[in-house]
Amino acid sequence: MNVQDYALNAGDAFVLPEAVMKIKQLIDDDATSVDDIADVINYDPAIMLQVLKISNSALYNFSSTITTVAKSIQVIGTRSIYDLVLAYGVANAFKSGATDVIDLDKFWEQSVSCALLCKYFAEELGLKEPEKMFVCGLLHNIGELIVAQLNPEVAKKCASISSESSPLILQKKHLGFTYVDVSSELLKLWGIPEDISQIVSVTHVSEHSAKSKEEKIMQLAYLLALNNVHSEQYPKHANITEEMYQCLDIGLPHVDNALDFHNLQLIGAFAVFSPFSSSLF
Repeated sequence: MNVQDYALNAGDAFVLPEAVMKIKQLIDDDATSVDDIADVINYDPAIMLQVLKISNSALYNFSSTITTVAKSIQVIGTRSIYDLVLAYGVANAFKSGATDVIDLDKFWEQSVSCALLCKYFAEELGLKEPEKMFVCGLLHNIGELIVAQLNPEVAKKCASISSESSPLILQKKHLGFTYVDVSSELLKLWGIPEDISQIVSVTHVSEHSAKSKEEKIMQLAYLLALNNVHSEQYPKHANITEEMYQCLDIGLPHVDNALDFHNLQLIGAFAVFSPFSSSLF
């Protein structure tokens, strides 16, 4: 199968919650009010609960408790709420993943780690939509779940990483493309905003030249998360060149600060966004 085949088959097997699509339609309509979006979220109890959990989590550290979805939208913003609902919706769509094929704890730990690092750098650099970067980090590797479901033997081969064989090398060897390619294609198929699928598509620095700050953040966060989660295979700064952080006008101490922040936030964020959080911590 090629990239498009995997994405098309995944689109049939994994379904986004209806609320995700409805909210996207609403935020594209200038006449939409906060209450309109809140009504859609409130209609889905699982998503409503997650929005309130996220709003009151360490990701935001608001001084007072947020008790309604409408208040969450007012303080976080409509696009940010959509991004967070999208992140939860996609993660939940893949809840019934191939648990006997790949290490799902490691998968979600790396995904959440990448998301936290993306959001951290976006906020530190003053980008407008740090939640968008969180979504990119969380969803960049969902192609692995798709391949694990549709072609488990290949997924097992791609999971045999070592200090000499990176995930990228193994995926190119056994698939001819990367999990990121599949992820990006599925996001396009689902009608996810193009800026998200574009950032995801250039995750691998050795495969693509990053043009925007968002793309540069994605490439740096991916490697930091990979090294952090697979520390037995890769040193903390493995494959990270000076150019990767200097082009963002930051130094190596700033990179290490991001990792420290990430380590403090990981347990809470993992509990919210991973369908398998109870088995890791």
